[in-house]
Amino acid sequence: MSKPLSPYPIWQVVGLTLVRLTVGYFMIYHGWEVFSTEKMNGYLQWDMFKNSSGKTMVYLGKGAELVGGIFLSIGLFTRIAAVILMGTMTYIAFFVGHGKIWYDDQHPFLFVLLGAVYLFIGGGPLSIDYFLFKNKRR
Repeated sequence: MSKPLSPYPIWQVVGLTLVRLTVGYFMIYHGWEVFSTEKMNGYLQWDMFKNSSGKTMVYLGKGAELVGGIFLSIGLFTRIAAVILMGTMTYIAFFVGHGKIWYDDQHPFLFVLLGAVYLFIGGGPLSIDYFLFKNKRR
């Protein structure tokens, strides 16, 4: 009974890996829309994307979600993927949305916060990063 009330981590590696995989898969799911002409044309009807660079912005955003999600889920260049996803989701929360992170734009802002977690902690021991860089630690 003392374990659940303890201030010490339980299943930290497995728990953080499951969260990383879930966030990565959510980003892949959202980014996969880049292959749907219908979905992409729907985004291009939004007022903020009706300018000359709108199509580029929509495709870059969805591409960033897809590629960042893939890298995050497999734990490859995790911190770089986290920064890409944080930038994309910050843009969505504050420029596509209205910056109402306490209500309307909470969903994309939560992805910013989850990206910050993996920016700070990295991919962990259950990631490709760990195997690529384990001998290069300080």
